[in-house]
Amino acid sequence: MKKLMLLGGIRYLLPVIRAAHEQGYYVITADYIPDNIAHKYSDEYVNVSIIDKEAVLQVAQEKQIDGIMAFGVDPGVVAASYVQEKMGLPSFGPYESVCILQNKDRFRAFLKEHGFNVPQAHDYIRIEDAMADKDILSYPVIVKPTDSAGSKGVTKVEDPAQLRAAVEHAFDKSLSGHIIIEDFIEKMGCSSDTDSFSVDGQLRFISFNAQYFDDSAANPYTPAAYSWPSTFTKEQEAYLTSELQRLLNLLDMKTNVYNVETRIGVDGKPYIMEVSPRGGGNRLCEMLRYATGVDLITAETRYIVGDSVPEIVQKPYQGHWAEVILHADQSGLFECLDIAEDLPAEIVEEDLWVKKNDRVGPFNGANDAIGTLVLKFKDREEMENYLHSIHTWLKIIVQ
Repeated sequence: MKKLMLLGGIRYLLPVIRAAHEQGYYVITADYIPDNIAHKYSDEYVNVSIIDKEAVLQVAQEKQIDGIMAFGVDPGVVAASYVQEKMGLPSFGPYESVCILQNKDRFRAFLKEHGFNVPQAHDYIRIEDAMADKDILSYPVIVKPTDSAGSKGVTKVEDPAQLRAAVEHAFDKSLSGHIIIEDFIEKMGCSSDTDSFSVDGQLRFISFNAQYFDDSAANPYTPAAYSWPSTFTKEQEAYLTSELQRLLNLLDMKTNVYNVETRIGVDGKPYIMEVSPRGGGNRLCEMLRYATGVDLITAETRYIVGDSVPEIVQKPYQGHWAEVILHADQSGLFECLDIAEDLPAEIVEEDLWVKKNDRVGPFNGANDAIGTLVLKFKDREEMENYLHSIHTWLKIIVQ
């Protein structure tokens, strides 16, 4: 029985565990939080910090694993790649390439060096160094940790007076003590945050979607909904696909699923914002399986333990699909979910992670989500209208 090690214990690992079990694999989950939900479904749990690559390597060697990944768990990607390299296991790609992709300031520098469209960015390791540049920055800017996920520590700054609070917040959420300040790229239409897949470094499945935000949320930069297809033109998608393939070639990436964030600036330029060699959170691969029938989770799970990958081919979206990330607007006790009866969409799945009287908090990051809603609309215009006005038909009742 092959052994698959998954770094992390969050809910988004559950479909990976299920796919692994369907393939007959033994699943080991690992992090430092024994009560995380994924550990209840794996075959074995190991208590180890997933950002300590040497400690993870030691456990992986002791357990004699066949493969390792950090699906949906950004902090574990570098450690997983390190173990892959040291143990000669199937890999995302070269360890150095993974480190570039996982570090926002190194990634921006790499894009700039190789002629990609990229916002101007500066990296810092001290608060005062960042503040020394406050008068030379081109506002608005985005301040964020170089190594966090789930939109934690991210702030848009409109003028210098707001900078110190944003910088302190970003440093507080950084694992490594590094932050980045970059020009804010005002987007045209919706940005995209969805998953894609390469086989032997060649993109076999590429997707773009429309990403929506809740301006009234505690953190308005945490994604609140997604829809497929995107608001990009075919020409813009073709350009981004070509640039993503160029990036994978430059980094010598292998067979893998990627969480890719892109946007079109008001300057008309398409930008690659982030590419992480892992499945995205918020059930993005599951949504793609709903929309196209393509199962990226099983393909990634098989590859990572050295088994053959099922054929991955590009398929069109079968209809107009949307996912709403359920979240509360305030702290309190969860009462119920109230969905308007006249919502003109099929509720394909209602996945609620809390029950009545559970304590919930405001939406500061992806980890504050309380569930997801999968919807299928009859037409694109109707879908987009409803996703731009979620609060009019969906209520999270909190006491």
